[in-house]
Amino acid sequence: MTKLNLNPRQIVALEVVFWLALASTYFLLPEKLVLITQIMITGLFAIALDIALGYAGILTVGHAAFFGIGAYLAGLLAKYGWGEPFSGLVLALVVCAMLGYLLSYLIVRGSDLTRLMITIGVCVLFFELANRLTPITGGADGLQGVDMWPVLGQFRFDLWGKTAFIYTFCIVLLMFLAVRLMLKSPFGLVLRGIHDNRRRMLAIGSPVDARLRLAYCFSAAIAGVAGALLAQTTQFVGLEMLSFNRSAEILIILILGGTGRLYGGLIGALLYMTVHDFFSDFDPKFWQFWLGIFLILVVMIGRGGVLGVLSRVFKVGGQRP
Repeated sequence: MTKLNLNPRQIVALEVVFWLALASTYFLLPEKLVLITQIMITGLFAIALDIALGYAGILTVGHAAFFGIGAYLAGLLAKYGWGEPFSGLVLALVVCAMLGYLLSYLIVRGSDLTRLMITIGVCVLFFELANRLTPITGGADGLQGVDMWPVLGQFRFDLWGKTAFIYTFCIVLLMFLAVRLMLKSPFGLVLRGIHDNRRRMLAIGSPVDARLRLAYCFSAAIAGVAGALLAQTTQFVGLEMLSFNRSAEILIILILGGTGRLYGGLIGALLYMTVHDFFSDFDPKFWQFWLGIFLILVVMIGRGGVLGVLSRVFKVGGQRP
């Protein structure tokens, strides 16, 4: 099949349209602001997973551990007297980055099966820890009493989700640009090289394990920021943020959008959560049945996710869209 060629200017124009369309939902879909805010946060979480899985090739199904830790950190900070939003994000980023780097020494050195078991074990460990520390985390009832201060001292979080939408949009855009910059740097190119052929990178003297540890650290930090964003905008933290189900769901979202592609996480989150919301309204009792059929059809028809399908139609200057 002859591919339609897209030059770099057209790609930049499409990206601008994407972000403008996302921003315009503030005016066009005011009744859906809460849902769209959660889609953006989930998209950021999927981007974090993509750095580890799609770009570095680190098989992990326990990334909800970092998402939940970021959420609990931001929530606890606000509950115990410091509700300034940006401080919560920075705390989640720093702590999750440090934790991710320490854990990377266990995860990077093993085989894929070992990584699977370790990441699942870490996720279950933190889930049980949060469940048992009821006086601090609220246990199964969740962390309540999270009181956020106004953003920049001026914009208070409201019931309609207007402040949460704008705040989340700005943070997600900034984090996306940071990830984009990282992936286009020599470090990002090395990650692609490791993903495609680890032995060749070792042969040319690249410090493969050290680069993978940094990638996992970066990925954990962004997952922590996504979790902190969700805690701040909903002002509640529940045990499900640390659950294995959350890890599995974000993996489905990423595969749906397309792994190893810059917009894969965002597109996957947009598609999955929109369809999820539609089926919940369409058939509240059996919505999971319809969602399962949808996922099976997408995997059978669209190999490589939505962006995988687009890559077979469009040629983007020799690069993946």
